[in-house]
Amino acid sequence: MTSQTLPKRLPWRIVHSEASFGWGGQEHRILAELQGFHRRGHDVWLVAPEQSGVFHRAHQAGIAVKAQRFDQRLLLPLHVVRMASWLRRQRIQIVNTHSSRDGWMLTLASRMARVPLVIRSRHFDVPIPNKSLSRLVYKEWTHHVITTSERITEKLLETFELSPEEVTTMATGVDLDRFQPEGPRAELSLPPLPSGTPLIGMISVIRHAKGTQILAEAARLLRDEGRRVHCVIVGDGPWRSHLEAVIAELGVKDLFSLLGHREDVPEIMRSLDVIAIPSFHEAVPQSGLQALATGVPVVASDVGGIPDIIKQGITGRLVPPKDAAALAHAIRDTLDQREKTQAMTAAGRELIRAEHSLEKMLDRLEVIYRQHLG
Repeated sequence: MTSQTLPKRLPWRIVHSEASFGWGGQEHRILAELQGFHRRGHDVWLVAPEQSGVFHRAHQAGIAVKAQRFDQRLLLPLHVVRMASWLRRQRIQIVNTHSSRDGWMLTLASRMARVPLVIRSRHFDVPIPNKSLSRLVYKEWTHHVITTSERITEKLLETFELSPEEVTTMATGVDLDRFQPEGPRAELSLPPLPSGTPLIGMISVIRHAKGTQILAEAARLLRDEGRRVHCVIVGDGPWRSHLEAVIAELGVKDLFSLLGHREDVPEIMRSLDVIAIPSFHEAVPQSGLQALATGVPVVASDVGGIPDIIKQGITGRLVPPKDAAALAHAIRDTLDQREKTQAMTAAGRELIRAEHSLEKMLDRLEVIYRQHLG
C-alpha cells in the first residue's frame, strides 16, 4: 500500500529526540523522518541540544524545534517533569528516541505524560553495557523498537526477550529524486592526477570504527603493485587528525584528499568510481544505500547490517573487516571486471527502488503508527 492509497486521517503529533551533537547517518535519518511526515501533513517536533547539527538543520528546514540539554544528570528528574508537562501541552501522540541520554529522559517523560506510542530506535550494532537497566527503555517502557538492520534486531530479540511483533527492521530510505545515476557531477578539489586515475570514495563521519585507516593500507598495497588510485574522503569528525597522521605514516598522503563536510553528496557520488565502506561495525550505512541508488559500485566490510544491502557478487563486493589486502583485491576486481560490476550496480539500484526508497520507509512507519494508535 502506498501513501497515495492510504485513507486520510487527522494529523499525528510526533516528536523525535536526539542527544548527539554530531551530524552523521543517524541524524540524517531523524531529519528525513521529520521532513517526510511534515510533508505528509503531520505535526512534528525535534527535541535536541541547541548546538547540535540536527537541531540547526531541522530549524533551517522549517521543523519545529525544542532545545533541551541531556548532559545534566543531577537535574534529570526536573527535566523529566518539565518535558512531561510540555508533551501534555502539545498533545503528543508519538515519541521516537534515538540515543541513550535522550532515550531515558523522553521515555520517562512520555510515561508521565501518558503518550500513546513510545518508540526506541536503535541505529548501531554495538554492545549494550547495562542490559538489565536498558531492558526498561527497550521493553518495559517502550511500545515498539525500530532497528536499522537484521543483526541489530536479532540481538535485541535475544537480549531483551522481545517478541518479533515488538521490533521492526527498517533501513533508512533513500530520496530517489536526489540519488540517481543521471545528473551533474561535483567539482572536487584534487591535486593534479594522471588521466584516468580511479577515484575511491568514503562519505562518512571520520571515526576509528569507519576503518579509513584500512583504506589507506589498501591504497598503499595497490600502489606497490603498480596500480594507482586516489582516495577521496568526504566528511569530518573526531578522528580526522589521527587519520591524517596515519596517512602520513603510511606514506600515502599523495593518494588522499580529505574534503571535509559537503552537502552535495549525490553530485560527489556521481564523480567517484568506487565507494568503500571498510567499517569495523555498522548498521546499514546510508552511504551504501545512496551509492546503490546512484549506480556507484560498492566494496564494503562483511559486518553488521551491510550484507542486508551489499549482497556478495550480486549488488557489490564484501570483504572481511580489517583486511587491507582483501579490500585492495576487491577494489581491483571492481575496476577490472567491468561487466560484472555494471550488473551489480544495476541490481543494487533495483534493490533500492523496490525496498529502500524514502517513501516506502515513510509508508512502513505509518503502518506501525496505525497499528498502535488505531
